[in-house]
Amino acid sequence: MSEYELSAAGTGPEQVGLNFLTVAYGLRGAVDRHMQATVGLSLSRTKVLQVLAAHGTLHQAQLANALGQAPRSVTQIVEGLESLGLVSRTDDTEDRRRKTVSLTAVGSTTLAAAEEAGAEVLRRLFGSLDPEQLSSLRSSLTSLDTALRD
Repeated sequence: MSEYELSAAGTGPEQVGLNFLTVAYGLRGAVDRHMQATVGLSLSRTKVLQVLAAHGTLHQAQLANALGQAPRSVTQIVEGLESLGLVSRTDDTEDRRRKTVSLTAVGSTTLAAAEEAGAEVLRRLFGSLDPEQLSSLRSSLTSLDTALRD
C-alpha cells in the first residue's frame, strides 16, 4: 500500500477518520508540489504571505502567533521570503530587538500566483466529484468542523 492508499479494512469512525487523514495528507502534498513547481513557493510560505496580506505589517512574534507556529520556525521562513524579495523586515521603532514584517509588491504578486496554482489543483481534484458528492462532502466537513469546535 502506498502512503496515499486508503485502507479497505473497517468502516467505523476511526478507520474512516484515518482514511480522511490519508486523503488530506495526499491533497496537501499535491497542492504543495504544484505550487512549488509552478510558482516556486511552498504551501507553508504561501500561508505566511496570506497572513501578512490579511493583517498588514506584523511583528515576527505576532506573525508566529497568527500562524500557530514557533517564533524560530517563522523566523527561518521569513528569512527565506526576505531573500526572495517577497517580504521586508525592519527594526521596530519602539524596540530595536523586534522586527516587523511586511509584504512587498513582488510578494503580493507571487501570493496571487501561488493561490491560483493551489486553486487549480483543488478544482481538478474536487472537480472529479459530481455536484451531489461535493454537497455531501461539504456537509460532512461542516459537521466535523462543528465537532472540533465543541
